[in-house]
Amino acid sequence: QEQLVESGGGLVQAGGSLRLSCAASGSIFKINAMGWYRQAPGKQRELVATITSSGRTNYADSVKGRFTISRDTAKNTVYLQMNSLMPEDTAVYYCNADLSTGWALKRGDYWGQGTQVTVSA
Repeated sequence: QEQLVESGGGLVQAGGSLRLSCAASGSIFKINAMGWYRQAPGKQRELVATITSSGRTNYADSVKGRFTISRDTAKNTVYLQMNSLMPEDTAVYYCNADLSTGWALKRGDYWGQGTQVTVSA
C-alpha cells in the first residue's frame, strides 16, 4: 500500500520559515513527480510547487522567490522550504505524488493527509 506521510507544519509569525517534508513509501518503481498543494478555508486547492523525476521545478507565482522545493531520491522524500511566510500562506498543505508502482508499473496519483501551516500577522 503506497502512502505519503507529511511533517513539518505548524504556527509561525509572519516573516518566519518552515520546512515541510513528505516521504513516499510502498511498492514504488518510479517517482514521476512530487509536489505540494495547499487549500485555505473557503478556497479551492491550489498548486504550490512541483518537481519532476528529472529535477525540473515549477512554482506558483505567489511563492516564487520565497519557497523552494527539493528532493532526496534515495529517501523518496520531497521538501518544501518556506521562507518569508505571510498570513496569506496559511492553509493545509498537501503532498502529491505521481508514482509508478508494483510489478505492472501502474501509474497513479497519491495524496498525503495534509499538514496545517498557520502564519500569524
